Amino acid sequence: MNIAVFGLGYVGCVSAACFAKLGHSVVGVDVNPVKVEMINAGKSPIIEQDIDQIIAEAAAAGSLRAVTSADEAVASADVSLICVGTPSDESGGLNLVYIRRVCEEIGAVLAKKQQYHVVAIRSTVLPGTLETVVKPILEQSSGLKVGEQIGLCSNPEFLREGSAVRDFFGPPYTLIGQSDERAGDTLSQLYAPLQAPLVRTEIKTSEMVKYANNAYHALKITFANEIGSFCKTAGVDSHRVMEIFKMDNKLNISGAYLKPGFSFGGSCLGKDLRAMLHRARHTDLDLPLMQAIIRSNQAQTQRAVDMVLKKGKKKIGVLGLSFKAGTDDLRESPMVDLIEALLGKGYDIRIYDANVSLARLFGANKAYIEHAIPHISSLLCNSLEELGEHAEVLVVGYNAPEFLPLIRQPGRQVIDLARVVAEPDELGGAYDGIGW
Repeated sequence: MNIAVFGLGYVGCVSAACFAKLGHSVVGVDVNPVKVEMINAGKSPIIEQDIDQIIAEAAAAGSLRAVTSADEAVASADVSLICVGTPSDESGGLNLVYIRRVCEEIGAVLAKKQQYHVVAIRSTVLPGTLETVVKPILEQSSGLKVGEQIGLCSNPEFLREGSAVRDFFGPPYTLIGQSDERAGDTLSQLYAPLQAPLVRTEIKTSEMVKYANNAYHALKITFANEIGSFCKTAGVDSHRVMEIFKMDNKLNISGAYLKPGFSFGGSCLGKDLRAMLHRARHTDLDLPLMQAIIRSNQAQTQRAVDMVLKKGKKKIGVLGLSFKAGTDDLRESPMVDLIEALLGKGYDIRIYDANVSLARLFGANKAYIEHAIPHISSLLCNSLEELGEHAEVLVVGYNAPEFLPLIRQPGRQVIDLARVVAEPDELGGAYDGIGW
């Protein structure tokens, strides 16, 4: 099948590459010419396990290419997958400017094409968005009708950065919210090779499932962190407590995220919680637990700041700047918030993160590090040795095996936010975990 993928960020890039690997003909569309050039050269514009090889093979075989204009991509496509960003606006609601723009572009091409075409939204949007935003724009710009000449589907992704390729080929289920049977039948053909349950449902239900998932994931992280904080004050090993807790899987308790550690970050959990709370406020619905998740997550970041302050040392080395291992994504990284707080108090900070390199940052990440945190980017070290020479206190942001030799070196304090050291007693009094 011929597929057009709009947006070559994490979701779009992985989706485009993996569909090409499944045998489809894929054209990626992005306004960033650097990303387009990299895809056409067989290179990945993102850091993600296995994606480099998949893109190289697909580009060489001619099954994956990229363009900057919608016309060529949609003209030859049976399906358009929209994977553009839906960032938070200042009030916490979703900014749908990219969704609107892409839908207008697709509709304009369909007006000339006059052939049946399925538009699927993989971007995370609140329930009702396809009905009240996407459908009217497509129909107005194309002059066609959804349910007749246009099929409309919600097709949320469940990809985790760092394991996105594995998640794509081995999902818990494939979810399609369909405007009609024909649209669902067409889109389901893309996923036929995957050995996973196929769930076809109403569009609003499909839109909401992603929010239910992300709200629950955010809840699990915060719950484990609060248990860890309580255990720390009581002198109890929180990881041992949670290991026993997770043995009960009869009430739909999953082991994912149930590990005391640092604040959650990234492009999904906080944004989607804010969107739900924004919607709740406008319908006079009180969601105190959801509100508490944001407050507790911020408190976890402040807890880490307080731990550094109590050490009484000014020279701090930070291991890991992105919001988790295996990615260069700095969006809403709690490590950035922690560093900002310490810089404001006059601390002398150096940072090491192998994935965060200006040469590998494109699009939103490059703009963020150049314009939002240029003072932080100037603190990046080129090696662990350089960081070690500076630091009196090491703050560990995520779990990476390369950090262990430096962490085990004597002569400095360690604040572990990720449980890098499985047996903390081996470092004695020099080691401190945030929830254990």
